[in-house]
Amino acid sequence: MNEFAPKDDGKTAGIISYFTIIGWLVAYFAMYKDNKTALSTYQLRQTLLFHLASIIIYYAAGAIFAAAFFSGGFSFGYTLYWVIKVGLLILWIIGFIGAANGETKPIPFIGEKAQSVFSGI
Repeated sequence: MNEFAPKDDGKTAGIISYFTIIGWLVAYFAMYKDNKTALSTYQLRQTLLFHLASIIIYYAAGAIFAAAFFSGGFSFGYTLYWVIKVGLLILWIIGFIGAANGETKPIPFIGEKAQSVFSGI
């Protein structure tokens, strides 16, 4: 290891993990495996649950939108779909800011749950 290289406190892995599930995989396998820190562990647990929940919520919202569209409730389905997307974006921003600041600040609704669900990470 290069003695002049800056010491990584896990902040970089935490930040990278917020950029899609691919970013999470890169952060986990390329950055976390050799440099496990409390911060990176916290952020990786949190973002894994966030990404999985987002995927499930997007598919469910899409199904609701499609059902509403075909039953004549286009505006309700469309509005609900965008409210969900904006809500997830706000949660993502809260988590990302916490990771960028090097904090172990939980994402509302899922942050604390992720710590217990993925305690093996």
